[in-house]
Amino acid sequence: MKHDSTAYVGLDVHKDSIAVACVGSAPADPVIDVGTIGTQQYAIDRLIKKLSGRGTLHFVYEAGPCGFWLQRYLVQKKQICCVAAPSLIPKSPGERIKTDRRDARKLALALRAGVLTPVHVPTPEQEAFRDVVRAWQQAKRDIAAARQRLKAFLLRNDIRYTGKATWNAAHRRWLSELVLPGAPQQIVLQELIDAITTRERRRDRLETEMDRLAPSWDGYALACALLAFRGIQKTVAYTVVAETADLSRFDHPARFMAWLGLVPGEHSSGNTRRQGPITRCGNRWARTLLIEAAWAYRYLPKVSAIIERRAQDIDPRIRELAWKAQLRLTHKFRKLKARGKHNNVVVTAVARELAAFIWDADRTLRAA
Repeated sequence: MKHDSTAYVGLDVHKDSIAVACVGSAPADPVIDVGTIGTQQYAIDRLIKKLSGRGTLHFVYEAGPCGFWLQRYLVQKKQICCVAAPSLIPKSPGERIKTDRRDARKLALALRAGVLTPVHVPTPEQEAFRDVVRAWQQAKRDIAAARQRLKAFLLRNDIRYTGKATWNAAHRRWLSELVLPGAPQQIVLQELIDAITTRERRRDRLETEMDRLAPSWDGYALACALLAFRGIQKTVAYTVVAETADLSRFDHPARFMAWLGLVPGEHSSGNTRRQGPITRCGNRWARTLLIEAAWAYRYLPKVSAIIERRAQDIDPRIRELAWKAQLRLTHKFRKLKARGKHNNVVVTAVARELAAFIWDADRTLRAA
């Protein structure tokens, strides 16, 4: 390898180790197995020093549970590093052997060939707020699971609430006054109630922290603007914007839909065109909530008092766009239902177009 060439370095990152392979820019350059290093900063510094004589270094590793700390550290050290999407790394059909060394070699060669698709790396501030939003979402799911366990326990004991179990004051008062025939069952009941209360307090603490951090978050303006849309409450707005990090990186709404995994899969050949279910290869957090929001468009278009109150301080252009979305999406919902489409197919199609309106809202705010 020449000293003025570019060296492509593949990193197979694990919790305690990193397998390293390096290849030059010339097609005839062989792949060099550098070896395995630790994940400590001094080990990475020694790797950079060891490879510095090979020219400009381009690092790459797969996105995974180890996060983006390595990419940020390498960039801090004035190195070039990208994080590749694992599901889009080319793989040979006959490949049956997988090792860390082979994975590192494959990454280095794929980076040199230019066939890797990089993922968007959020800033530390964006990732921090996203972590709070995800913890808030998980807390809400934990509450739903705890409530379901309590309902199942009462059903097994033939105990039914005569009203509507909406966990309002009346329902909670009924639970607090409930007396079961056996002492062990009474203890289990109290433990289940306490579990719900504990998780609700955790959710409230996280929501308070999220609301405290939100005004200084760079996606706050867009999240507030999305509250003008039907079906989009704070839960959906914060999650979609936090997971996306930067909507401007999508130059077309179709790319945003594909990132969400809301576009139909396709397997076509020759004159045959086959489309299947949605790809589901994108961000599941945002996709799930957008599909839930799409159910609101089964009703006739209407600006409710809640939406009107939320939209008081929102840009009139966003409110006009939200009304346009209502007219189009409610019509689409009814049209697809009239054609006999399954409810899941209908709401998925509506969620896909709702994503396009969200993209348009972001573009409108940026143009202001």
